[in-house]
Amino acid sequence: MDSDQITGVFGKVSGLPVPVAAHVREEQQPEARIYTVTAEWIQSDLVRCSRFRFSQQWTLIADSNNHRSIRTILPPGPCAPVSGELLSDISPNQGLRAVVRETGSQQLLEIWDHHGLRKCLNLSALNNHGRVYDDAQFGCLSWSECETKLLYVAEGSRSSSGEPGESTSRKDRSVYCEEWGEALTSKSVPVLCVVDLLHGAVGVLQGVPPDVSPGQALWAPGAHSVFFVGWYHEPFRLGLKFCSNRRSALFRLSLDGRCECISEDNVSVSCPRLSPDGSTLIYLQGRVFGPHNQCHSVQQLDLKSWKTSTMLDVVSRPQDGEFAGVYEALPSHCWSADGQKVVFSSAVRNWKDVFMVDRRTKKVTSLSDKLSDLSKVYGSWKLLTVQRDLMVVCCSSPSSPPTLRVGFLPSADCETVTWRTLQAPFMTFDYLWTVLNVTPSSEEDNITYPGLDFGAVLVKPSRPACESKTPLVVSIHGGPHSQFPAEWNSTSAGLVELGFAVLMVNYRGSTGFGQDSILSLIGQIGSQDVKDVQRAVTAALQSDKTLDPKRLAVIGGSHGGFLSCHLIGQYPDFYRACAARNPVINAATLLGTSDIVDWRYTSAGFQFSYDSIPTAENLAVMLQKSPITYAAMIKAPVLLMLGGKDRRVSPHQGLELYKVLKSRGSPVRYTRST
Repeated sequence: MDSDQITGVFGKVSGLPVPVAAHVREEQQPEARIYTVTAEWIQSDLVRCSRFRFSQQWTLIADSNNHRSIRTILPPGPCAPVSGELLSDISPNQGLRAVVRETGSQQLLEIWDHHGLRKCLNLSALNNHGRVYDDAQFGCLSWSECETKLLYVAEGSRSSSGEPGESTSRKDRSVYCEEWGEALTSKSVPVLCVVDLLHGAVGVLQGVPPDVSPGQALWAPGAHSVFFVGWYHEPFRLGLKFCSNRRSALFRLSLDGRCECISEDNVSVSCPRLSPDGSTLIYLQGRVFGPHNQCHSVQQLDLKSWKTSTMLDVVSRPQDGEFAGVYEALPSHCWSADGQKVVFSSAVRNWKDVFMVDRRTKKVTSLSDKLSDLSKVYGSWKLLTVQRDLMVVCCSSPSSPPTLRVGFLPSADCETVTWRTLQAPFMTFDYLWTVLNVTPSSEEDNITYPGLDFGAVLVKPSRPACESKTPLVVSIHGGPHSQFPAEWNSTSAGLVELGFAVLMVNYRGSTGFGQDSILSLIGQIGSQDVKDVQRAVTAALQSDKTLDPKRLAVIGGSHGGFLSCHLIGQYPDFYRACAARNPVINAATLLGTSDIVDWRYTSAGFQFSYDSIPTAENLAVMLQKSPITYAAMIKAPVLLMLGGKDRRVSPHQGLELYKVLKSRGSPVRYTRST
C-alpha cells in the first residue's frame, strides 16, 4: 500500500465515534414514564487534524406500572455538534442546564431552560479569577439544591510573587511559577468560585488552607458549605495526571470561610460522590507515593455521625473470575436512586466490567451480559452514568467499535439486567481476537510476590492477506500501571486492517490483576516487564502457528516506548522494526526534567522524599535499568515520535537514542511535534 491508502485505512477506523458522557432525564406521564438519554461522543477528523464532540438524544418509553421495563425506544434525532463547551451540568430539578463555554478568548457561563438562553455571564470580563478549569483532575460544575448557585474551579488571580493586592507595576513576571505538570501546565493556583445566579455575581471562596490546591468540588447538603479534594503542594508540586498517589484530603468549607479536613491524613483521595438523600459521601482512597496508579479502596462517610468506614477494600490478589478492585475514577453519577448501591466500572485482568456494590452487605456484583451470546461480542464494558436507576454503558471489543446500551439496575440480587441497545456502530470488523493468560517461568517469578500471572489480547485478520504467515506487531501500554482491555482500539484496528496481527500485553504491574501485581514491578523495571512481554510474544507464537516469527515489530509510548527500546536491544535478532512514542531512554538523565520525579526513584527501587538528592548509587541503578544501556546492540530500524512539550518524558530522551543509533549507522528516524 502507498501512504494515501494507509492514511485512508487509519482515517476509517479512527473516525468512528466513541461515547464519553451521558445524562438521563425522567418524566412521568399519565400512561407511561419517559426517559430521555443524552449522550456525548468524540470523533476524530483527519481533514481538520483534530477531535470534535457531538451529542445525540434518545427517548425511552417505559410502562407506568413497571417503569423498569422499557417498552419502546424511539429513533434518535440528528447529531448536534457541541461547540466550545468546556463544562455542563443539569440542575437537580432537571429544568436548567448550565454551560461554561469558550468563544475566542472569552469564557461565558450560560444558563439554558426550555425556552432558550435564560442568563449569560462573561466570566472573563468580570475578572474575578483566571481561566475556568475543565480538566478531569480539578474541574467541576455543580448546582446547589436551591438552583440559585453554581460552583466551579478556576485559576486564581494573583501576583507573580503570590502576594494578593500587589499592584500590576510591581509584578515580576520572570519569577518562576510552579504548575501541575503534564497536561496541566496552565494550572497553578486553583480557587473555588461560586456564582450567585439571582444577582449575577461571582465570588471566590475564602478559607482554603494555603498549602492546598482545591478541586473536584461539590455542594454539601443545605448549600451552606462545599466539599472538595485538596492536593498538598508544599514543598513543591508533582505531576498529577495519571497519578493517583499524591497526598490529598477531603475538606468541608463553609461559605463564611471555616474549613476542616474530614478524611485521614497522609493518604490520597479523589472522586467525592454524594448520595441522593445527602446522608453519605463516598470517595476513593489510596497510598501516597509508591506506584503512581494503584488499586483504591472506597470509603463512605456518614454525614450525621461523621464516621468513616470502608465500603470496598484494596484487593491484593483476586481469584480468577472474581472482582479485582477499583482502578479508575468513579462516574459523576454512580448512586442508585435509593442510595444503597454504588455502580462503577473497573479493570478485571484483560477486560473491563461494570459492577454494583451494596453498601450494607458490601457484596460486589458484575452487571455485564456475560452469560449471553453478546459476551462474545463485547469484550469490555464502561459505565457512563446511572441516573434514576437507568445505566448507560459503552460496550466494545477489539473487533466491534463502541455500542451505547442501557439497562435498569436489578431490584434483587438474583435478578439480571435486561440490556437494550441505543446505538450500534455503523460498521463492525471481521477480526479474530482472543485473550491469553501467561505464567512466568520459575526463573522469572517475583521472589517478594510469587505466583503472579499476567495476560495479553491477540487480534488478527480473519483471512490473511496472502498465503504466507501473518506478521505480528507487539503493542505495549505505557504507565506502567495501566491496562490494555479487550476493547475497541483504533490503532490496533488500523494495523489489522493493513494485514498485521497485534498482541497487546498486560505485563505484571498492569491494573486489573490486584495490588500485589502492581507492587511487584517496583524496582524491577527493565527486567521483569521486559521478560513478561517477551514471554507473552513467545506464548502467542507457540499457540498460533499462523503468526510469522520472522516478521515481528514492537510499538509503545512512554513506558511502552521504554520497553519497546529495551526489547530491540535485549533481543536484537528477534524484532525487525520498532516505533516508540516519547520513550524513556535514560532514567538517570530524566531525573531532573520529569514532572514525576518521585516515580523515577520509586521505579528503580528507592524511597522518595521531597528533599531527595540523587546519589551515585541512584544514578547508576537508573542507568542500568535503562534502554540506553543496550543501545549498541540494536539492529532493527527505529522510528522515534517525540512531543516537543512533554513534561513527563522530555524529547531529549528520544534524542539520546537517536544520536547513539545515528553514530553507529543504524536506521533511525526522528519526528517531533511542537
